[in-house]
Amino acid sequence: MQPRTPLLLCVLLSQVLLLTSAEDLDCTPGFQQKVFHISQPAQFIEDQAILNLTFSDCEGNSKVHYEVSSPYFKVNHDGSLVALKNVTAVGKTLFVHARSPHAEDMAELVIVGGKDIQGSLQDIFKFARTSPVPRQKRSIVVSPILIPENQRQPFPRDVGKVVDSDRPEGSRFRLTGKGVDQEPKGIFRINENTGSVSVTRTLDREAIATYQLFVETTDVNGKTLEGPVPLEVIVIDQNDNRPIFREGPYIGHVMEGSPTGTTVMRMTAFDADDPATDNALLRYNIRQQTPDKPSPNMFYIDPEKGDIVTVVSPALLDRETLENPKYELIIEAQDMAGLDVGLTGTATATIMIDDKNDHSPKFTKKEFQATVEEGAVGVIVNLTVEDKDDPATGAWRAAYTIINGNPGQSFEIHTNPQTNEGMLSVVKPLDYEISAFHTLLIKVENEDPLVPDVSYGPSSTATVHITVLDVNEGPVFYPDPMTVTRQENISVGSVLLTVNATDPDSLQHQTIRYSIYKDPAGWLNINPINGTVDTTAVLDRESPFVHNSVYTALFLAIDSGNPPATGTGTLLITLEDVNDNPPVIFPTVAEVCDDAKNLSVVILGASDKDLHPNTDPFKFEIHKQAVPDKVWKISKINNTHALVSLLQNLNKANYHLPIVVTDSGKPPMTNITDLRVQVCSCKNSKVDCNAAGALHFSATSVLLVSLFSLACL
Repeated sequence: MQPRTPLLLCVLLSQVLLLTSAEDLDCTPGFQQKVFHISQPAQFIEDQAILNLTFSDCEGNSKVHYEVSSPYFKVNHDGSLVALKNVTAVGKTLFVHARSPHAEDMAELVIVGGKDIQGSLQDIFKFARTSPVPRQKRSIVVSPILIPENQRQPFPRDVGKVVDSDRPEGSRFRLTGKGVDQEPKGIFRINENTGSVSVTRTLDREAIATYQLFVETTDVNGKTLEGPVPLEVIVIDQNDNRPIFREGPYIGHVMEGSPTGTTVMRMTAFDADDPATDNALLRYNIRQQTPDKPSPNMFYIDPEKGDIVTVVSPALLDRETLENPKYELIIEAQDMAGLDVGLTGTATATIMIDDKNDHSPKFTKKEFQATVEEGAVGVIVNLTVEDKDDPATGAWRAAYTIINGNPGQSFEIHTNPQTNEGMLSVVKPLDYEISAFHTLLIKVENEDPLVPDVSYGPSSTATVHITVLDVNEGPVFYPDPMTVTRQENISVGSVLLTVNATDPDSLQHQTIRYSIYKDPAGWLNINPINGTVDTTAVLDRESPFVHNSVYTALFLAIDSGNPPATGTGTLLITLEDVNDNPPVIFPTVAEVCDDAKNLSVVILGASDKDLHPNTDPFKFEIHKQAVPDKVWKISKINNTHALVSLLQNLNKANYHLPIVVTDSGKPPMTNITDLRVQVCSCKNSKVDCNAAGALHFSATSVLLVSLFSLACL
């Protein structure tokens, strides 16, 4: 066997050469001329021949089929190119694809002066235009196979052929790769004897655009003889996908009065077809505008970029005069560069005409009236304004200011957020007797500043006349509270003070009567005519009704108006302490063991309800007339405590020890209290006081409690 020639992958998209023998070199399959130049006429006339193309498959041109890249042209069986209708522009390039069962090729028609409206099929098919490759003796010969997507039945359908000019007798072709023996399996197959490649089903370029297959020859046992040689299958795009808008909703805003040509928004659509072809070359236009006032063409969309711009004058783009400040545009995207045969998709663009502050707020009238009772607070009048701007913006929302007539800051004004009204309020009670009338000057502005060519005029200020109504006001005590200081225990009937209340209604000449409102201890009396306050009982500083030495009482002053008005006054009586309470001791019971080695009995403390200097230091003594001197002893610990102890052990019994305690007042007060001491039997950690009496307290425990009380003082 002679050595095989190198494997050759033809890159000519349009040729499938059917070689019957290695010596068959007298015919070259394909177009005899690959490139044609045509001058762009004013118009291509329907059915008028433009040029003749010569194609040969070297087998008699049986069943030759022509396809043109533009839908406006066709190639007749005799090779003449004609227009299907009158056409003015077709682009810079046309491609003619010729195919028969034996060969296929591509011719390029360059339109001199044509517009660039479509992509090159060379890019689509990855077809490199070259001069014909000289025929030469070779082994496996393959060319790229072109298959349009969306082909219909019948299947399988032959789409190409592989030739091996030096194939041994009995050898077979084998096809492998994705689409054959790899997923998706079974799309392509090859006749192992003839090399014919067929497709078994419809292809979808948007799913898989190309298939990389491999061809080889094998012997009867499956052993590879030649190859594998790459075989590329290219799926030719068809316009089977409509443009879609995927990024909605589309909402744009433009300020009213914007200059003509202002860009509002951009809308772009997506087309799943091949972006290198007119199948995905989109053009945009506005199909409908709602509303269509004041102009049916308020906006324009750039057909290539999708930019929506204004096309009316700024005067027509006035939000306050528009029927509706919201426009809805039906935007259409059409592929095939907008030609009639293109597929379309639509979406809605909503455009809002935004407000700017080109109208100042104006009061609905120059003067407002209000009345208010003296002493009252709250809103007294709502000031109304008109503003043509958008209520949802700061260009409409009002801000009010009192610019005159409010020196005492008795008035405030706030904006009602729902109605935009100015709510004028009294915040400090007014007095009819001081001023029965008030006049305020109020201005209104917007939250947002006005545009430069608009200003606030006289209608942005208003006058408010306020009338104060006279009200019967209650008498007022002066001073309030009233204070007085007295010693406790003063005699009943003592005069404390004379209260004084005046009537604010000075123009009404009313009389005032007094009465007691609150007297918790019942100690006081008041003269209803002149307001003199005296005592009806002894004042006691230590009473539970006295807090921090102060007794509080309330009085009423009632005028003679109709109806009468009442005022309340407070009297604070500070009571000075008198030494009228003797001290008391604690505890009054103690225990001690009959055999105790520690003869301490109890620590006594003393307290006094009075204040210093009528309390401690206290003096503690044992009443000597009632107790033997050599049994008990009392010792001072500090100003408030003393220690009681035994001088010897006593028998088990109850003992009564009179304790004398005296305070430091002048004159001092003395109290004698019996301290009951139980002497108990204490054995085996058990304390038995039964024989001594009913009490069962440990003397040690009592002593510890007493020490703890001492430590807390």
